[in-house]
Amino acid sequence: MKIKTILVTQPKPEGDKSPYFDLAKKCNVKIDFRPFIHIEGVSALDFRKDKINILEHTAVIMTSRSAVDHYFRMCQEMRITVPETMKYFCISESTAFYLQKYVLYRKRKIFHGKQTILDLMVVIKKHKDEKYLLPCSDIHKEEIADKLDEQKIKYTKAIMYRTVCSDLKDLANVNYDVLVFFSPSGIKSLLKNFPKFKQNKTRIASFGSTTALAVKDAKLKVDISAPNPKAPSMTMALEQYIIANNKAAK
Repeated sequence: MKIKTILVTQPKPEGDKSPYFDLAKKCNVKIDFRPFIHIEGVSALDFRKDKINILEHTAVIMTSRSAVDHYFRMCQEMRITVPETMKYFCISESTAFYLQKYVLYRKRKIFHGKQTILDLMVVIKKHKDEKYLLPCSDIHKEEIADKLDEQKIKYTKAIMYRTVCSDLKDLANVNYDVLVFFSPSGIKSLLKNFPKFKQNKTRIASFGSTTALAVKDAKLKVDISAPNPKAPSMTMALEQYIIANNKAAK
């Protein structure tokens, strides 16, 4: 069966440039975007129950734009004035630049890695005496905490937002040839919205080993996986699969 339609379980890329748009043109397929999960902020009332004193910390580790947004939201809700001496350690340069939404970039001490926690740890190790705050979601990778523990870095994990399943009932009668997932939370949302979901001829594409494991745990089949040696990105993996599949389906 030829692949004609794809649903990517993420927000539609902003602007006109995206490898997904290029893929749609090259392979003559229709690609829709729909987030299967979304972020909701933890209330200041609930956050206070964790008895975390934000101002006891001298530095903040920012792993995403969501972490940045909810850190400053929480400070505002708790009427906390963040001191100008606060240091920010960001997972990437783009996250560091995003801080400009809340702070004057040049007046603050902002550090960043290249893209991974390993890059950022090189920077953090040069500032071992700081007491770090790690804003995060209720569902997060333990890799960051593990690396901080390995280096005996003083830090506090602060859950400031939650990953929530989106309402997808309007998709009940809509069928796609390929569903693309990027996290176990996406699979959880699929099954919460459609408990009786049957894969049948629908192909499932998964990004990352934890997502693939979640697909298998749900008794579903992974047809397209990324990254892999021949396809470091999801769009490359999709392209290779579509070309091979549609050629065979002629």
